[in-house]
Amino acid sequence: MPRKLRELRADLRRAGFRNRGGKGNHQDWEHPRVAKSVGLAGQNGDDAQPYQERAVRVALDELARAQKGEEP
Repeated sequence: MPRKLRELRADLRRAGFRNRGGKGNHQDWEHPRVAKSVGLAGQNGDDAQPYQERAVRVALDELARAQKGEEP
């Protein structure tokens, strides 16, 4: 069963990402130690699409590597 967008947004929030906002139901999340922002579109109760889950996982992995001092 796919996760909900609210869960992905909560994961990003817990990791220290900041919501830059966006138009409509689009939100861009950024973190100073991650090169690329993460874009999420949809309402909180919507099922997350596989590409959205992948984008969040990649961003969180990149943040973990940056915090450990590893090269990207």
